[in-house]
Amino acid sequence: MIIIADGGSTKTNWCLVTEDGKKVYFNTEGYNPYFSGTDYIIQSLKESLPTDLEKDNITEVNYYGAGCSTPEMRKIVEDAMKAVFTKSKVYIGHDLLAAARALLGNNEGFAAILGTGTNTCLYDGKEVINNIDSGAYILGDEGSGCHIGKKLLVDYLRGYMPEAVRKNFWETFKLTPDDINEIVYTQPRANRFCASFSKFVYDNIVNIEYSRNLVRTSFEDFFRNLVTHYPDYQKYTFNCIGSVGYNFRNVLEEVCTENGMTVGNIIRSPIDNLVKYHLDLAPSQL
Repeated sequence: MIIIADGGSTKTNWCLVTEDGKKVYFNTEGYNPYFSGTDYIIQSLKESLPTDLEKDNITEVNYYGAGCSTPEMRKIVEDAMKAVFTKSKVYIGHDLLAAARALLGNNEGFAAILGTGTNTCLYDGKEVINNIDSGAYILGDEGSGCHIGKKLLVDYLRGYMPEAVRKNFWETFKLTPDDINEIVYTQPRANRFCASFSKFVYDNIVNIEYSRNLVRTSFEDFFRNLVTHYPDYQKYTFNCIGSVGYNFRNVLEEVCTENGMTVGNIIRSPIDNLVKYHLDLAPSQL
């Protein structure tokens, strides 16, 4: 039996493929090694993996995760996986590579992630060959759920929200400006906290124009600061994975077209395509 997993900063999607080809899906929280250490990941997995998962019968774990972009960060996750899946060979890859393989298979092209965070790359059909650093949630991550959430929170803190939206925000969350600053600056995983407000933007119907403009300006920042800096970017189709890109795809497609790119695949999660990649195109990564 083998496992393929796609881990974002908020959630990890897992697929167990049994010897007879049956696929079993389950979820845990996300494990970004910049925010979660080996011990934390081990404890979380012990608490959240299915109780009937036969870990000793799993021979291979292919885990792609947010933050797994350097050998040091990959080792944090690898050590945790080896401690939990003691009989398995373990491969740790970056979630950007998972996105490229899920979106493009063995074909070259442009791939992006727009979820809690942001990432982009050019892919040669096997590996990522060009990646502009997103800057993560403090310095960048334009177009992400965190970026959209931060823009919303800034408008709330500064009193820029339309009154109807501000009233709806207060009734929904009961957060004062002091509450927000305390959570963002003193509590862990501020990126998840900020990203959680992108759902409010998506659900907000009291002022659709305000919400749409918030998302549009975030995607415009994404293209201006990241996408358009790739060489000959307009020759590629725009392919994207992630809940934010998927949920706001109508606005994303508009901004994409305005920047001279043809829209390709925009999907919520890579897990199904990633499983297909491992079973059909690359039967073993190890």
